[in-house]
Amino acid sequence: MMKITNDDVAHLATLSQIALTDEETAALAIDLKSIIKYIEQLSELDTTGVEPTYQVTGLSNIWREDDIEKQVSREELLALAPDQKNNQVKVPKVL
Repeated sequence: MMKITNDDVAHLATLSQIALTDEETAALAIDLKSIIKYIEQLSELDTTGVEPTYQVTGLSNIWREDDIEKQVSREELLALAPDQKNNQVKVPKVL
């Protein structure tokens, strides 16, 4: 079993940018140990012959074809723009 120390939890807290008290660090170390212990139990299961489950709802892909219904000219699109310059849509700067 993997050892989880308070230093490990403190490192994770730093990476997550959260502040933990010493009591919270100790409690989280205990919780992480039990989670890892449970996950290690799953590795003991015999999954020989079990197909992976990728999707459980039974739905299939419902994408539609990308058909062009109406051709629109550049001039028509530019006419819809609130502001334009040099045959292009003019937008405010984003910094």
